[in-house]
Amino acid sequence: MTSAVSGMLATIPSPDQGVWHLGPLPIRAYALCIIAGILVAIWWGDRRLVARGGTKGTVSDVAVFAVPFGLVGGRLYHVATDYYRYFGEGKNPLDALKIWDGGLGIWGAIALGAVGAWIGCRRRGVPLPVFADAVAPGIVVAQAIGRLGNYFNQEIYGAPTDLPWGLEIYRRETENGVADMLTGVAVDHTPIMVVHPTFLYELIWNLLIAAVVVLLDRKLRLGHGRAFAVYVAGYTLGRCWIELMRSDDATHVFGVRINVWVSILVFLGAVAYFVLARRRGDREVLVSAPVAEDEGDGGHARAGDQDGEKEQDSRPGDELSAAAEQNQRH
Repeated sequence: MTSAVSGMLATIPSPDQGVWHLGPLPIRAYALCIIAGILVAIWWGDRRLVARGGTKGTVSDVAVFAVPFGLVGGRLYHVATDYYRYFGEGKNPLDALKIWDGGLGIWGAIALGAVGAWIGCRRRGVPLPVFADAVAPGIVVAQAIGRLGNYFNQEIYGAPTDLPWGLEIYRRETENGVADMLTGVAVDHTPIMVVHPTFLYELIWNLLIAAVVVLLDRKLRLGHGRAFAVYVAGYTLGRCWIELMRSDDATHVFGVRINVWVSILVFLGAVAYFVLARRRGDREVLVSAPVAEDEGDGGHARAGDQDGEKEQDSRPGDELSAAAEQNQRH
């Protein structure tokens, strides 16, 4: 390994640490990345929903429900599929509650987050498919930002490699010299191994999928949850091959990592939904409505392009109202 490392043209160094302390308060890079991703998703999703005729601030209101549900769902999925980390001889089940130490499963986050989003959408009078289409690219960008947290934690990497972009993994220690890869600090920058940065592969893939969602949405004017289906199908397609490259411990089913099987099933479901939802017609026309008696001005916002530039709707008012009424039924 030493000769392989010395022969490399370049490698990617890992951060010395992923946790800093302000007195007794730990500042965790993983948590900061998750928070940053959520903020980006809310900001971009709100712009896209407003462009479709929604009310500004709706996404942040729905996020009050969706985000906590998503975090709980993500943690539950992680604990269920990686149960051996928390249960069994020598394990502490209470560690399953330590979400700040990393470990969120995207499938659980999406599933339970959708329940929270449904609750928030009902309170705001917004159809869930419209909301999902608006936030789709922001969610996958948030996932990309979250992968930076894995970089700071020195996790989610693949097998050893001698490629120029290999990731250096350092031994981290506590102040007492005890090895602690998560909360320790690297005092020696001689890598103990150089590996495939699969977290980086997924980060790049996620950004590409966000671009694909936006471009297809512009060209095809996707509605009825089809933009969200593009995101899910694209993400799972990449997750399959990236997951197969990872070398960390994982639950296996028939000799294959469980997340590969889940990715395949979710991919097929997303493709089927994308095809079948086409029968529901053109993109929904969302009419903004006040959420309380003292809110709103009674005006109707027009639906427009998904990236924040509203376009004119030339249909008569009675057709607009009919479309909005149909939209609310969906």
